[in-house]
Amino acid sequence: MESKKMDLNVYMEQGISLLVKTAGKYYLNNPRGIAFLAKIAPEIKKSAKRRQANEAEGTHVPPMLIASITSRCNLHCAGCYARAAGGCSDGTASDLLAEDWKRIFGEASELGVSFILLAGGEPLLRRDIIEAAAGFPNMVFPIFTNGTPIDDRYIELFGKNRNLIPVFSIEGNREQTNSRRGAGAFETVQDVMRRFKKKKMLFGASITVTKENMADVTTPGFVASLREDGCGVVFFVEYVPVEPGTEHLMLDEQGVHKLQGVVDDLKQEFTDTILVSFPGDEQSMGGCLASGRGFFHINANGGAEPCPFSPHSELNLKTDSIKAALRSGFFQKLRDIAAAAGHNGGCTLFDHESEVKALLQK
Repeated sequence: MESKKMDLNVYMEQGISLLVKTAGKYYLNNPRGIAFLAKIAPEIKKSAKRRQANEAEGTHVPPMLIASITSRCNLHCAGCYARAAGGCSDGTASDLLAEDWKRIFGEASELGVSFILLAGGEPLLRRDIIEAAAGFPNMVFPIFTNGTPIDDRYIELFGKNRNLIPVFSIEGNREQTNSRRGAGAFETVQDVMRRFKKKKMLFGASITVTKENMADVTTPGFVASLREDGCGVVFFVEYVPVEPGTEHLMLDEQGVHKLQGVVDDLKQEFTDTILVSFPGDEQSMGGCLASGRGFFHINANGGAEPCPFSPHSELNLKTDSIKAALRSGFFQKLRDIAAAAGHNGGCTLFDHESEVKALLQK
């Protein structure tokens, strides 16, 4: 088990190095972008050494966290996992304060976390937290957003803090995106992308892949169009049927393997674009990365959850520490479940939800 953990550490460090190298190709002939990479690259190496030190002391620290910083969203997208799981609503009564998140970011930095993916809800509705994240230039914060809150002030904030990287959610073409996200959603994202391209700032796109859109969003032509729009990062996220009646949209095992193969081919063709399939890339890393193995999820009110698709928590970071969550018996048992299940595509913990719930009832 220990050797597998160390193999994972090496694999993930190599993956992070490849990300930085790919970003360097994206920022070629972009002085401000190159300057950002020159600053962040040594910080990422320092974080890796902190993780190694924690490993030696018996605590495995993942290089990444996912933080849903607000439960509020200004859209009602069809099939939204956050709303279906109860993590997204129209209120914010129980959401953590910006001061709480600043403390959590600081603790993550000290432990050696390099990346914190900010989600929601719509994370850009919490500008106070985004500004708090900007105060940690040694970490990278990809921000998964629908793009609608972005205004001139946000453009300025992203320009001054290149460690904040917006990732715009789309579903494919205009018809596919507007069908799921509402009329005008695609046009809004296109306009914002043009503004970022003009400023020569790195941004990404996140695509929820279903049986209905997979053939469209995985073509070289589609990725080329995103690259032409200025996009430097593309996440292909497999759809998880959190809403009853949407199971037909989920990729079957054959579809999952096909997606991974296509993304691998696209990586060979688009060497200046960071391409990630989730959770498909987990297969290369020995299975499910949730529960602290490669990341864990912090919900809007502080609950330490194994994964956004497995919204169950035992500890809360309002009062508990990241290290306590990583060392918790709950996360350890979840890692054991995932290890026993292996990885055959899709979301492992979602497929074993009854076992996850049973742990909290003991």
